[in-house]
Amino acid sequence: MIDTELLKRSIGDLDEDSAYGLLDTFLASSPGEEDARSVLSACQEGVYIVGERFEKGVYFVGDLVFAGSMLAAAVEKLKPLLGFGGGNYTVGTVVLGTVEGDIHFIGKNLFKTMLEAVNFRVIDIGIDQSPQAFVDAVMKYKPDIVGLSGLLTTAVDSMRETVLALEETDIRKTVKVYIGGSIVNEDIRTYVGADDWSRNAYEAVLKCREWVGI
Repeated sequence: MIDTELLKRSIGDLDEDSAYGLLDTFLASSPGEEDARSVLSACQEGVYIVGERFEKGVYFVGDLVFAGSMLAAAVEKLKPLLGFGGGNYTVGTVVLGTVEGDIHFIGKNLFKTMLEAVNFRVIDIGIDQSPQAFVDAVMKYKPDIVGLSGLLTTAVDSMRETVLALEETDIRKTVKVYIGGSIVNEDIRTYVGADDWSRNAYEAVLKCREWVGI
């Protein structure tokens, strides 16, 4: 079995050679889905380390981008084990974005990649998006799910304001709202008024599949 702590540290250190070497060795061992999920979780935890170092000024925007590319590559390697495949975007539509006041995108992009891998159509409206931007996107694209991403503590109020904006136009009744990021928990879900939450993109994808009936 792969040393998940070493993998996490390798991604946190932006050590591409070490991380990919560990992943390739892992894949060569004929692992199962449960093992792959543990490896994916370790990759995400490594990205959280990158985010923490960015917040402390140790890393810069370019490092965030590089970490995102490493994570995307890891997902591509693990997709077959996780049951993700290609095909047409037919199962449902998700409007996704990072809420106002927050510019983090790695978790959002991972969620997008994994949703698309299981045949969701994803409308990514980007980072630092206002409540009205989400309302406009929902009215335009008529999604099944709205994904709100955030990493900063100030993102919590932005998530709540976004849900309230959806409720004011009655379109909240037509969509499920999922919140994600290292800051979220059940208390925050209740405060925000979302339908569910997770810090784990894989779990979030499973919930989205459940919501659209697959």
